[in-house]
Amino acid sequence: MATTQQLVHPSEALFGGEKSFPIIPSCEHFAGSEKLILKALAMQDTVGPVFDITCDCEDGAQAGQERDHAAMIVRVLTSAENKHQMAGARIHDYTHPAWKQDVDILVGGAGHVLSYITIPKCTTYAQASEMIAYIQKVATFHGIQREIPVHILIETHGALKAVHEIATLPWLQVLDFGLMDFVSGHHGAIPASAMRSPGQFEHRLLARAKAELVAAALANGVVPAHNVTLDLKNVETTHSDASRARNEFGFLRMWSIYPTQIEAIVDAMKPNFDEVKDGANILLAAQKADWGPIQYDGELHDRATYRYFWEILQKAKLTKVTIQADAMQAFFS
Repeated sequence: MATTQQLVHPSEALFGGEKSFPIIPSCEHFAGSEKLILKALAMQDTVGPVFDITCDCEDGAQAGQERDHAAMIVRVLTSAENKHQMAGARIHDYTHPAWKQDVDILVGGAGHVLSYITIPKCTTYAQASEMIAYIQKVATFHGIQREIPVHILIETHGALKAVHEIATLPWLQVLDFGLMDFVSGHHGAIPASAMRSPGQFEHRLLARAKAELVAAALANGVVPAHNVTLDLKNVETTHSDASRARNEFGFLRMWSIYPTQIEAIVDAMKPNFDEVKDGANILLAAQKADWGPIQYDGELHDRATYRYFWEILQKAKLTKVTIQADAMQAFFS
């Protein structure tokens, strides 16, 4: 009597227990005030969970109001408004007296739903390591079992110099490039025009910095995230910047600071439909072949390409690119 073949899911067949690459939204939208955070959460519910929200303690809190601002973020993120639980927070930098207070309040009050914590303006590996260790300590104190993903902004000379070391830190999920602070740190050697396109991609110092960050991130299983587009109203500019960041430099995520930028970033960074279709067919055939080598459209495919296409399919699902029904049933049901 014939037996039915037991099909193995790609997440089990292709990674063998090793840490898989983070599959997270390609857009990260910043919001500082309670009004803007609630507006972003409502938009997230309307368009779907295709972007993260970063609630900003660093630039969002008025001087002297840091404790109240962090408490407001906890209140909003633990409310019914945070339906998708896809929101994190940026804390103050290492030199600011409120950074530990930020961690105490955010982790203590919302550690179970906080999508990530973003650390700005680190200048050394030691600073970043100390801040992550404190986040871990507070999480343990409050009995939080999960790892809280950490994002680190690379926006200083020191951070760029140490970026390959910083990329190895525990709990790290994203390395962000901070363009404006990085340009400012060059004392006029990089012109202000390079804070926008095309200069931000073509100035040699900036191109080198972005490429170095992406290389460090990807070598350590960390997502590289690109800086904002300063032009708030021109959607085409945002789309072009996101496309160049993705296709020329390998960034897999980008910041948004204005609601109309969100869709442009998601659209520019989502997987190509034809590649998604081919990937689905290749993975279905590979699954039937028990993940051994196959031929598809005259080409050889094996576990290396299977891993690539599995990540493409996961990103496609996250960004609402259509995936054929049999692949949805096999891999996402």
